[in-house]
Amino acid sequence: MVHTGETLVSTPAERYLLVYMIGVILIVSTLIIVFFIVFQKRKNKLLQDKLMQQKLFEEEISKTQIEIQEQTLKNIGQDLHDNVGQLLSVANMQLSVLAKQVGPELELSFIESKDLVKESLQELRLLSKSLNSDVIAHRGFQESINTEMERFNKLELILAELTVEGNSNLIKNSKDSIILFRIFQEFFSNTIKYSEASLLKVHVNYTSEYAVITASDNGIGFDVKRVKKGSGLINMKSRAMLIEAQFKMVSKPKEGVSLTVTYPYRNEYL
Repeated sequence: MVHTGETLVSTPAERYLLVYMIGVILIVSTLIIVFFIVFQKRKNKLLQDKLMQQKLFEEEISKTQIEIQEQTLKNIGQDLHDNVGQLLSVANMQLSVLAKQVGPELELSFIESKDLVKESLQELRLLSKSLNSDVIAHRGFQESINTEMERFNKLELILAELTVEGNSNLIKNSKDSIILFRIFQEFFSNTIKYSEASLLKVHVNYTSEYAVITASDNGIGFDVKRVKKGSGLINMKSRAMLIEAQFKMVSKPKEGVSLTVTYPYRNEYL
């Protein structure tokens, strides 16, 4: 670089050196940026893979737990139907025989006892079917829910009302039908046991893409913070996640509890 008065004049060599240095800086900066982007993408992919593996692991555990629960319920239902049901059938036949042998003063009591045993046998058969996943899969969600509501009304456990909109045949996945039914069976059980409710309502709306199922009672409600840790709520949420359904439960003191499950129709093979 040559000084001419107060003016600085750069030589060609200095200009080339300056351009060269700028070029090197740009290349190095670009490489650093590219390296950072690649590193960040790789890091994000590793995190996504880890989260996916964790999700798959949790889903597999949930599936295994549900399969064990379903097999247990199926065994209980089968035992009730085969063993206890058989005993009640025998008792019913024996009461029929004895009713013909006793005097008029006891005949009415025997007939009433026979009718009571007969009703117990019918209830036992309905209960065993509600526990048997094969029966639920064959009936489908809609009929299984309807049977359960009729059972509540018949036993006068609670006044149960069911309303339906749309085409129930849109739920074609039998495994999902079982899981959906189990979610609401858990809700029904809690309502009858703890809510002190007099009315249970279920509304099913089959839209073109989703089945929106809402169950509500007029009971005393519950403390959300306490129930969040309960196995029943965790079990319902886990089942909903397995079938990719949205799960929402709301409780209002002295106004009752409502549960809404939004289920996206899935093919049988999923």
